[in-house]
Amino acid sequence: MTRATQTISAGLLLSSLYLACFLGIIPFSETIQSEIIPILPFWALVTFGAYLLFSLGLGIVTFKDKKEAYEELMKEIDQAKKELRAKGVSVD
Repeated sequence: MTRATQTISAGLLLSSLYLACFLGIIPFSETIQSEIIPILPFWALVTFGAYLLFSLGLGIVTFKDKKEAYEELMKEIDQAKKELRAKGVSVD
Protein backbone atom coordinates (compact mmCIF):
# COMPACT_ATOMS: atom_id res chain seq x y z
CA MET A 1 0.00 0.00 0.00
CA THR A 2 1.45 3.36 -0.99
CA ARG A 3 1.82 6.28 1.37
CA ALA A 4 -0.88 8.22 -0.48
CA THR A 5 -3.32 5.33 -0.06
CA GLN A 6 -2.53 5.13 3.65
CA THR A 7 -3.05 8.87 4.06
CA ILE A 8 -6.35 8.82 2.19
CA SER A 9 -7.54 5.81 4.19
CA ALA A 10 -6.66 7.47 7.50
CA GLY A 11 -8.34 10.71 6.41
CA LEU A 12 -11.52 8.90 5.42
CA LEU A 13 -11.57 6.96 8.67
CA LEU A 14 -11.09 10.07 10.80
CA SER A 15 -13.63 12.12 8.85
CA SER A 16 -16.20 9.31 9.08
CA LEU A 17 -15.62 9.03 12.82
CA TYR A 18 -15.96 12.79 13.25
CA LEU A 19 -19.15 12.89 11.16
CA ALA A 20 -20.65 10.08 13.23
CA CYS A 21 -19.84 11.99 16.42
CA PHE A 22 -21.10 15.31 15.01
CA LEU A 23 -24.41 13.86 13.84
CA GLY A 24 -24.97 12.11 17.16
CA ILE A 25 -24.73 8.56 15.83
CA ILE A 26 -22.14 7.90 18.52
CA PRO A 27 -23.81 9.20 21.70
CA PHE A 28 -22.00 11.58 24.02
CA SER A 29 -23.17 13.81 26.84
CA GLU A 30 -24.85 17.06 25.83
CA THR A 31 -21.84 19.16 26.88
CA ILE A 32 -19.41 17.17 24.74
CA GLN A 33 -21.85 17.04 21.83
CA SER A 34 -22.54 20.79 21.76
CA GLU A 35 -19.27 22.35 22.95
CA ILE A 36 -16.36 20.07 22.11
CA ILE A 37 -17.17 18.12 18.96
CA PRO A 38 -17.97 21.19 16.76
CA ILE A 39 -14.51 22.72 17.40
CA LEU A 40 -12.47 19.53 16.87
CA PRO A 41 -11.58 20.34 13.20
CA PHE A 42 -10.19 23.74 14.21
CA TRP A 43 -8.27 22.18 17.08
CA ALA A 44 -6.83 19.57 14.70
CA LEU A 45 -5.83 22.28 12.22
CA VAL A 46 -4.07 24.34 14.90
CA THR A 47 -2.33 21.24 16.27
CA PHE A 48 -1.17 20.23 12.79
CA GLY A 49 0.15 23.76 12.17
CA ALA A 50 2.02 23.72 15.47
CA TYR A 51 3.54 20.35 14.59
CA LEU A 52 4.69 21.65 11.19
CA LEU A 53 6.24 24.76 12.75
CA PHE A 54 8.01 22.64 15.35
CA SER A 55 9.41 20.26 12.74
CA LEU A 56 10.52 23.20 10.58
CA GLY A 57 12.22 24.87 13.55
CA LEU A 58 13.90 21.63 14.57
CA GLY A 59 15.16 21.17 11.02
CA ILE A 60 16.62 24.67 11.04
CA VAL A 61 18.26 24.21 14.44
CA THR A 62 19.85 20.87 13.50
CA PHE A 63 20.79 21.91 9.95
CA LYS A 64 24.53 22.02 10.61
CA ASP A 65 24.34 18.51 12.03
CA LYS A 66 23.74 17.23 8.51
CA LYS A 67 27.30 17.85 7.34
CA GLU A 68 26.92 16.68 3.72
CA ALA A 69 23.83 18.81 3.06
CA TYR A 70 25.46 21.82 4.71
CA GLU A 71 28.62 21.51 2.61
CA GLU A 72 26.64 20.99 -0.59
CA LEU A 73 24.52 24.07 0.09
CA MET A 74 27.59 26.18 0.86
CA LYS A 75 29.19 25.08 -2.44
CA GLU A 76 26.01 26.03 -4.33
CA ILE A 77 25.97 29.44 -2.64
CA ASP A 78 29.62 30.04 -3.57
CA GLN A 79 28.94 28.97 -7.15
CA ALA A 80 25.93 31.31 -7.39
CA LYS A 81 28.01 34.19 -6.01
CA LYS A 82 30.74 33.54 -8.60
CA GLU A 83 28.20 33.47 -11.43
CA LEU A 84 26.57 36.70 -10.25
CA ARG A 85 29.94 38.43 -9.89
CA ALA A 86 30.84 37.34 -13.44
CA LYS A 87 27.68 39.09 -14.63
CA GLY A 88 28.57 42.26 -12.72
CA VAL A 89 26.16 41.92 -9.78
CA SER A 90 27.37 42.92 -6.32
CA VAL A 91 26.49 40.14 -3.86
CA ASP A 92 28.31 41.26 -0.71
